[in-house]
Amino acid sequence: MKLLNAAILALGLGALAACGHTGGRTVELPGGGPADTDQHQNDNQRPNMVERMLGQDDRSNAGPCPLMGVLYEGARKVEFAQPGQERYANIAYTAEMEGVHGLCRYVDADPITMSMDVDMEFGRGPASTSDRHRYRYWVAVTRRGVAPIAKQFFDVDVHFEGANPVMRHTETIDHIVIPRANATTSGENFEILVGFDLTPDEIAFNRAGKRFRIDAANPPAPNAGPNTTPPPQQ
Repeated sequence: MKLLNAAILALGLGALAACGHTGGRTVELPGGGPADTDQHQNDNQRPNMVERMLGQDDRSNAGPCPLMGVLYEGARKVEFAQPGQERYANIAYTAEMEGVHGLCRYVDADPITMSMDVDMEFGRGPASTSDRHRYRYWVAVTRRGVAPIAKQFFDVDVHFEGANPVMRHTETIDHIVIPRANATTSGENFEILVGFDLTPDEIAFNRAGKRFRIDAANPPAPNAGPNTTPPPQQ
């Protein structure tokens, strides 16, 4: 079970989340309308603690869910066996985040609780030395347009089975907790961002717009040279 808890960093959030490409969608549970549309206006209509623990709370969310997305410069990882040789035959391992989607829940002045799935694809290149590899990624909670208020790292151990050089995997973050100063603090004040843990060279590679991707169906031949087949006679 993977958990991310921002509650210890709640100090300073009373006024009320580096935005990259959003690869997924945000799903609100069970509603998402503003607080004044809550159907349970009276205290005797509100679920008690036991009912809430049993999931018998059908009130709408107090506001929209936080935005979820993949930071552009952290969305891909290309590891080369030999530094400085940026060619396909020198690729050891690759990784790419394909999308983020999740659920959130908050009513009254409760903290925002979320679960989130991150879809990933991993590749084993021609220069790899093992069928197992460990990748590290991070999840950050930020206030909108402000530095992260909580960031946590996780590892994914990937086993490439047989001759297949590509593996797909979904990472689940079971429990994200974001504190709110009061009942008027909306989830839209926050962002949940994800990305791979990269070296400075890997960040520069991504920022330059370069990319290599392992193709399970038709990988380029290692050290392939130019096509020397003569053109057909007219």
